[in-house]
Amino acid sequence: MIKYYYKSITGTELTEIDEPRKGTWIYVEAPTDVEVAQLAKQFQLEPGNLEDARDDDEMPRLERQDGQTYIYVRFAYRNSQGDLSTMPLLIVFGGEYVVTVSRIRLPALDHLMRGQTPFATTQRSKLVLLILSQISDQYDGFINRISRQIKSIRSRLRSTGITNKDLLDFVTIEDDLNEFQASLQPTNAALRRLLVGKQLPLFDDDHDIVEDLLLNNEQSIEAIRSNLLSVSNIRDAYSAISSNNLNRTITLLTLATILVALPNVFFGMYGMNVELPFQHSPWAFGVLITINVVLITSIVAFVRKKRII
Repeated sequence: MIKYYYKSITGTELTEIDEPRKGTWIYVEAPTDVEVAQLAKQFQLEPGNLEDARDDDEMPRLERQDGQTYIYVRFAYRNSQGDLSTMPLLIVFGGEYVVTVSRIRLPALDHLMRGQTPFATTQRSKLVLLILSQISDQYDGFINRISRQIKSIRSRLRSTGITNKDLLDFVTIEDDLNEFQASLQPTNAALRRLLVGKQLPLFDDDHDIVEDLLLNNEQSIEAIRSNLLSVSNIRDAYSAISSNNLNRTITLLTLATILVALPNVFFGMYGMNVELPFQHSPWAFGVLITINVVLITSIVAFVRKKRII
């Protein structure tokens, strides 16, 4: 699908037009082979670079070829199953247009269509930076939600304990955070190249925007590392607590076995058909009970003194 959007500096809303003109945002979503060939021919784009945008595993980078700048980034989104994932986005800057190519609908488009941020497609550099800013904000939103989820699980660890579902959630969280980190780190490398100004003409204000993007991405990467460390610490704590509880349970069961076995030793001896001392005495049973109580009390006191239980 290929759409042409246009908005001038004095325009009030983003408008879809039938044919591209100078200052148009060429929005390409899930392009077919025919549309890729059409784009390459109509706007003098490199077909191989357009094909790379359709590769789900394409990593962020920046290339310059035949006067065109190709910026590859990855944006975060929630798929139809509700899982977090990332998808490559190609931004082409050169000539008289800005071209974006993605496999799925670009989330930044919805934000720009609602008119929440003033912009103009004729200001091509600012449009590129605005799309990159929207992508950065989306990462921040997802990372903040993940942080709150981790804090919720950590609070339950202190009270009711975490469940097997929480441990499975940790696996998903780690996968999402690692994927985010793998996308943001090379994106920062591409942004640093943009600061040089050869791939994208930047004014002073644009330099500030790129620097803010770099700083924001660095903060996001640090937040990701902090969350990964929290997940690891929670898992280690849960493992240590479970191991300690298991040891206490085994200790208690062992102690209970000993306490139950002690009386059986004496009662077993006096249950045999052999002559035993004091077996006809009326006070023999009381003495046996007393001895067992003393032994059990001594064992319990020793165990508590040694803090075994």
